[in-house]
Amino acid sequence: MGKDAAIFDPRDPRCKRPYGAVPSGTRVSFALRPPRAEGFSRAFLTARFEFWGDRTVTVPLPWTGWEGDRDVFSGELDTGDYVGLVWYSLRLEGLDGRSWQWGEHQLTVYDGGEEVPPWFGEGVTYQIFPDRFRRTVIPDPAGMVGGRTVHQSWDEEPEYRPDGHGEIRNRDFFGGSLAGITEKLDFLAGLGVETLYLCPIFEGAENHRYGTGDYEKVDPMLGTQEDFAALCRQAHLRGMRVLLDGVFNHTGFVSRYFNGDGSYPGLGASQSRESPYFSWYRFSHWPDQYESWWGIYSLPSVEEHDPDYREYIFGGEDSVIRRWLRAGADGWRLDVADELPDDFVRGVHRAARAEKPDAVVIGEVWEDGSSKIAYGVRRRHLLGGYCDGLMNYPFRNAALNYLLGGDAADFMEEMETLRENYPPFAFYSAMNSLGTHDTPRILTLLGMGSPCQEQTRDWRAAHRLSPEQRALARRRLMAGAVLLMTFPGSPTLYYGDEAGMEGFEDPFNRRTYPWGKEDGELLAWFAALGELRRTLPALRRGDIRYLLARGPLLAFLRTWGGEGVVCALNAGEEEAVLPLGLGGTAEPLLGPGALSRGEDGAITVALPPRSGCALRWAPERPEEAPAGAEK
Repeated sequence: MGKDAAIFDPRDPRCKRPYGAVPSGTRVSFALRPPRAEGFSRAFLTARFEFWGDRTVTVPLPWTGWEGDRDVFSGELDTGDYVGLVWYSLRLEGLDGRSWQWGEHQLTVYDGGEEVPPWFGEGVTYQIFPDRFRRTVIPDPAGMVGGRTVHQSWDEEPEYRPDGHGEIRNRDFFGGSLAGITEKLDFLAGLGVETLYLCPIFEGAENHRYGTGDYEKVDPMLGTQEDFAALCRQAHLRGMRVLLDGVFNHTGFVSRYFNGDGSYPGLGASQSRESPYFSWYRFSHWPDQYESWWGIYSLPSVEEHDPDYREYIFGGEDSVIRRWLRAGADGWRLDVADELPDDFVRGVHRAARAEKPDAVVIGEVWEDGSSKIAYGVRRRHLLGGYCDGLMNYPFRNAALNYLLGGDAADFMEEMETLRENYPPFAFYSAMNSLGTHDTPRILTLLGMGSPCQEQTRDWRAAHRLSPEQRALARRRLMAGAVLLMTFPGSPTLYYGDEAGMEGFEDPFNRRTYPWGKEDGELLAWFAALGELRRTLPALRRGDIRYLLARGPLLAFLRTWGGEGVVCALNAGEEEAVLPLGLGGTAEPLLGPGALSRGEDGAITVALPPRSGCALRWAPERPEEAPAGAEK
């Protein structure tokens, strides 16, 4: 007998309850439903508790009745006080020796006692690369660490050719500042932004500042701690929160801790074994051979198990984590979270909650974070008390594939796998995006179809979309924006995507914001979608139910309080009519969709090629609303 979803489907409540991940202590119900004609007489569930040393238990599933022409074998798995992954398999046996096997499947068991603030996943997040967003004056780099240069014209190209070490030095600055961000808060509010995610703001020699020079100091080109506090105050007045980027896996070569070039007055680890920071680093041959992040000499790796380093980052009341929350921040995004030890992440989380009970910690993970293995260790990111959510690169990858001609069924399957594996708090607090500072600009990808790595770097630096490519990319992006803004999790805009910025990989994806040269139609589209996200509870908190996922056609329903919002997309090259399978009433919210009724009376929507729309939906009677566990 082959694999039969009618016998067991973990997403079917007749086969497994509750849906998806469960809090510790839950008794999970399982049921197998084989055809009676197959003659199976016994059923078993085998569960392997990975974080309990792979302890395995076998649970009999006795015959409990029948449904139509199917037998039903059912029983319960008690998760007890376990927190971690359970890998379960199912087996049917017949008196004649026949058997049916359903291979290992993941069950995530998390700490349900951990309260996760819901605010992050409800509204729009805006990611800012501070040096490139907005400057108020052309700064003078004299006296600043790193041998910096400053572009006099805001419209110049960033430097991209490598230095003698084969690395891009990233020492060219444009002078974006915290005051510049504060100046544009009303503009961001007009986009519906509720969270500002700032790439690193601490002193650092490079324009990206991912090589931290001093965790206690705002980079002087960005401003001062007072400027940061003012930004937070003004953001809070507008209902926005501020998320900082914490880079704790490595520091800068140019830093008060390593002090590789002697820029700082104290003794760094590279200068003396007596340095208070010497134990923070891993030297194979002091002082010139040391571990660094991905072998990049300018980013020496830290020893995250060092007690002094831990105390400095999260241990005391005046630790880095707590002092910047006191200064006005509302949470942290952890750079390369899967390269940090689990107990380090837990320490960061505890410190953040101790300082500010509604602070959030979001981790950078590029895969399904529920089962991620890094450096041979299964990570605990989403088990409660570690990360409250993760950067959702799986969403980006699936959305990009779909918008470029992939099957909507694949998008649905990848997202439903996440929904099944992630605790609800993590699924609804995911940082969803179409682009970040680590990916090519989404408009460029949607116009070119690929990152064009086969071309030279000089070619990619100079290339711009042709008018035809840009027109195609804009249509795809407008459809993708509907998907982004209506999907569960926080829709995250990378600065300038809403303005039509282009560019391949770093640093071409980090050009300056085109103030005064924005794509007005794209801006208006994103602003309208942001308003929907800000005002509609179904988009902020609602469950998701897929209505259609076939070829280029995708539609899903978000429901909350008896009302809902339908997201419908046609990524294909021809006009299409999408049968939504819904009764009730619908009205357009945004986009080109034309509503009608099919022969069965159900709602249909006609969409032009490469377009998307949002519809308000209500059932005829409240009890007719689609079933589903609301957030």
